[in-house]
Amino acid sequence: MPVEPLPSQRHRFDIPDGMAYLNCAYLSPLMDTVLEAGRDGLIRKQHPWTILRGDFHDPVEAARQRFAALIGAAADDVAVVASTSYGVATAARNLAFEPGQNVVLLADEHASNTYAWVLKARAEAAELRVVARPADGDWTSVVLEQIDARTALAALPTVHWTDGARLDLVAIGERCRAMDAALVVDGTQSIGAVPFDVRAVQPVWLCCSAYKWLMCPYSLAFLYAAPAAQAGTPLEQHEFVRAGTRDREGDTGWHFEFQPGARRYDMGERSNFVSLPMAIAALDQLLAWTPAAVAATTAPLVERIADLGAERGLGAPSGSHRSPHLIGLAIDGTLPDDVCRRLSAAGVEVSRRGSRLRISPHVYNHMADVDRLFAAIDAQI
Repeated sequence: MPVEPLPSQRHRFDIPDGMAYLNCAYLSPLMDTVLEAGRDGLIRKQHPWTILRGDFHDPVEAARQRFAALIGAAADDVAVVASTSYGVATAARNLAFEPGQNVVLLADEHASNTYAWVLKARAEAAELRVVARPADGDWTSVVLEQIDARTALAALPTVHWTDGARLDLVAIGERCRAMDAALVVDGTQSIGAVPFDVRAVQPVWLCCSAYKWLMCPYSLAFLYAAPAAQAGTPLEQHEFVRAGTRDREGDTGWHFEFQPGARRYDMGERSNFVSLPMAIAALDQLLAWTPAAVAATTAPLVERIADLGAERGLGAPSGSHRSPHLIGLAIDGTLPDDVCRRLSAAGVEVSRRGSRLRISPHVYNHMADVDRLFAAIDAQI
């Protein structure tokens, strides 16, 4: 059955009247409940005698469980890390290339899921296949053409970060498995805003920073590791990923057995008493909304942006290749280089990424925000 869009959720956010914040892909605003959870955490750190042994562990597990539920995984499959690049570095440490194998990446893709693979391919004499942006916006077809029997890895996003062009990762995952290639996914650009199911995609690794569509504070991310990847080597060695650590406060012995699943990949000092309660509050609200309902809410806004952009000669990915939550309008030669500064002065917040004006609404936006955006754009054309 069709999913109904959500009623306006602007009341949950402190967004001033007259502000058209269409920039969730840059930084999400914090909901009032998330901010309150952070304040409570600060007070607890102000009074450290109230923080007990279990407080180093229970919030970590709560956040892990909620992200796992969001992507159709088990809690054992998820590590709590600092960033997407941290998760990618973990994956890179645990994947090996043979000379002559190839690595498939997208052109103009975000640095967090590219630098590690470019450097590793160079170091291990693997071929680097950077897939050029397709003229028709169909990334899936051109990626599938590049994955062959010599492919060691495809490192891909859920959608392209500059314009929201989506990839069919279910089809790409099937191709990777047929070629015995690893699939590493950066879900930062869409998880939380559109449905994603690891059971359908079956990546070996998936990383997702939390400050965008998960609506969490900065410097927090989640790393999914498929069961076959859960016996690897973490980037850090610390006590809190060891089996039985909860019951060993003050123990001076060395303990090398890990906790089950992907927990061995948890970052050091994962037990942040401020950001984790904030993340739990944000993820609880996302699970209550559901990503499908968020997508149903933003899709009409994105469609309207695409239509109004087309009327002004600002091209975008076609509807069949476009995500419902994020769109980039091609602006080279049409709008000034400092267009984002000018739009900001008019009360409209968006981002420029490459040659595209990236527009990313959420459940606090409505059609009047889109109208305000294009009124401000028209003043610049």
